[in-house]
Amino acid sequence: MQLPIIGKHAVLHLLGGALLLSLASGQSYSRYYDVLLNRIYEDEAIPIGNRHYAYRDSTYYTRSQDICTPNPCGSNTQCLPRDGRPVCVCLPGHYGNPLTYCQRGECSDNNDCGASKVCKNNQCVDVCAGNCGSNAQCLARNHVPVCSCPAGYTGDPFTNCRRFDPQELCNPSPCGRNTRCEVVNEVPTCTCLPGYIGQPLQGCRHECDSDYDCSHSQKCSNYKCTPVCSTGTCAPNARCDASNHRAVCTCPQGTFGDPYSSCRYECESHYDCPSGKPACSAGKCIDPCATPGVCGEFADCHVKERTTPVCSCPRDMTGDPFIRCRPFVKEDLCIPNPCGQNAQCTPGHDRTGKERPVCTCLPGYVGDALVSCRRGECQSNQECGYDKSCQAYSCSPVCTSGVCGSGADCKARDHTAVCSCPPGHTGNPFSNCYRIPNPVAAVRDRNGRITYLKR
Repeated sequence: MQLPIIGKHAVLHLLGGALLLSLASGQSYSRYYDVLLNRIYEDEAIPIGNRHYAYRDSTYYTRSQDICTPNPCGSNTQCLPRDGRPVCVCLPGHYGNPLTYCQRGECSDNNDCGASKVCKNNQCVDVCAGNCGSNAQCLARNHVPVCSCPAGYTGDPFTNCRRFDPQELCNPSPCGRNTRCEVVNEVPTCTCLPGYIGQPLQGCRHECDSDYDCSHSQKCSNYKCTPVCSTGTCAPNARCDASNHRAVCTCPQGTFGDPYSSCRYECESHYDCPSGKPACSAGKCIDPCATPGVCGEFADCHVKERTTPVCSCPRDMTGDPFIRCRPFVKEDLCIPNPCGQNAQCTPGHDRTGKERPVCTCLPGYVGDALVSCRRGECQSNQECGYDKSCQAYSCSPVCTSGVCGSGADCKARDHTAVCSCPPGHTGNPFSNCYRIPNPVAAVRDRNGRITYLKR
């Protein structure tokens, strides 16, 4: 095959030490052309684009051939010559192994995918895959990943989220000097340090530096105003008064001793007191019965167990011993009422003739008058059944034993017992009924009496 001359099919020229080849119009870029060059270059090898080779000889040429023929690629691909070699790539909109087979892609842009996916390499993939930092959470919104740190975490959601330390709210501290910052309910809270007062947000100071910074009843102790009459300043039971930032101690009335060490009372317990004044009250021995008004007028008083005054009316007197005692009268037998509920008390006598209260149930009531009386079952016969009558406020059968005579029948009629001799008997049904003998004849006299004649 004859080699084409440069200029007929191509233009060969030297630029910056490189031999460049431009194909003539109408020539295919997929072929190499053999070039005859009657010029010698001093360079070892001069590249002509990415497809040609030059050799240090009087003749420069490339071997004419099509490297993509036959096509070494698979279906739905294209072959591209690169650096003297065929390179297989999938057609646009396809993916796969270009050496064997490329299939049509799942998508060509994001609109072909769901809102939570994007089109990548012709496939719909999760928009959140690998787009957010560690420990971050991702939400897809219209093909866009939205990264955020979850609750309890902080940081850059695109790089790393770390667990949130609430104490970070206090660093740097929003509080003033001599304060303490603490996080309360996720809010930095400022408080003055112990021994300091003021506005924690602006700064805190000592409450005092000397006694004169405090009120007259206080002193400055450890930069804090404290009462001069605090516990332990004076003796137990002593009185403490503040004067010019100092405590003045005195023993209270009824006591004696050193108010700064000990104030003693007349007594500390009832057993420290004599029999005439057996009770210890507020450190002093007293007679509980000597208190004005403890008992009523004309009442007697005696002390029980050293402390309790007991009031009572004298013999042959009665009344309220806490108000007034008076001579006894017969009506006092029923005061207070010794009878039970629904009972009445009347003055009376016992079997020995001594005056005593007598308890009876109220009319219409029955029961134990000393305990309780209850309303009776009835007040009249009409409140009972026809075969019963009201006896002592209780419904009792009218036909009870002994109402009728011996051998007589009893029938109730309108709350009344009706007695009669049974058939074959005669006599008085209220006393005795006897059997009638077998008669031969019966004779009635003028008075209506019947006489039976025996055989």
